[in-house]
Amino acid sequence: MKTIAKILGGLLVAIIALILFFAERDRPVEELIPLYANKDSKFMPIMGMKVHYRDEGVATDTLPLILLHGMSSSLNTWDNVALYLKRYKRVISLDLPGFALTGPSPENNYDFPYYSKFIDSFATRLKIKRFILVGNSMGGAITWNYALHNPSRLAKMVLIDAAGYPKKGESGSLGFKLASTPVINNLLLYVTPKSLVRKSLESIYADQSKVTDEQVERFHDIAIREGNRQVALQIFKGSFHGDYKRIKEIKTPTFVMWGAKDQLISVDNSAEFMKDIKGSTGVIFNVGHVPMEEIPFDVALSIYKFVR
Repeated sequence: MKTIAKILGGLLVAIIALILFFAERDRPVEELIPLYANKDSKFMPIMGMKVHYRDEGVATDTLPLILLHGMSSSLNTWDNVALYLKRYKRVISLDLPGFALTGPSPENNYDFPYYSKFIDSFATRLKIKRFILVGNSMGGAITWNYALHNPSRLAKMVLIDAAGYPKKGESGSLGFKLASTPVINNLLLYVTPKSLVRKSLESIYADQSKVTDEQVERFHDIAIREGNRQVALQIFKGSFHGDYKRIKEIKTPTFVMWGAKDQLISVDNSAEFMKDIKGSTGVIFNVGHVPMEEIPFDVALSIYKFVR
């Protein structure tokens, strides 16, 4: 027993030393807005938050695109896709509640019903009656759950490497593995090294050379925005509980897009979505988990062909 106590004591000391050495303070959003908001950025007061979004392109478009990013990401994931699409469509990208410049929800509730309610409120504030949702990863799961929540308001949807089905033995990213590991994941509330951010980004790209220092800096900064680490931990501990068996109920016209080299969510899921959503079509690219970042022109063109 004494030996065990010594080991546990030593481990505790090591953990405390690690936190003291690597700990980083949360960054106030006021510090980050000058860095990551641009001339097209707007902030909407809604549901107790100031939601960061960009509303670009053809203002008269009656079926605008609303783009939803994935876990621990931001609207920047769509920057280059929006650059192409806004010539022909109204394109709205946003930092979802709990992430990036938008930050935590005062409701402290991050599940599919909450995000569906948020999308309804967000679209209503912009006076949009019907729209097209495009979602990547977690944003894809939010998208298909919204199709179940309010199908009459959703004209079409695009799922890009969307979450939803049970895991199929994917290797995943180092950051996501740590965030999903009990006890250890609590350290991420205080310790978020840039080296971990880089490793996680490299695992979601097929071409790792496309991961830049600028991206690493941005992902790191938005991760340690006040409150965001607590949200990420809450989600990784299981706040999302979607029923993938209900995907078969979806009638919304759907386009499924996937990266063949996705290590986070297997490309096999694309076939499951297309089997379960009757009439859906899709395409597979030779990239990783975020096709819109690796091959933005191809993704934009595929989206445009589907929605025009």
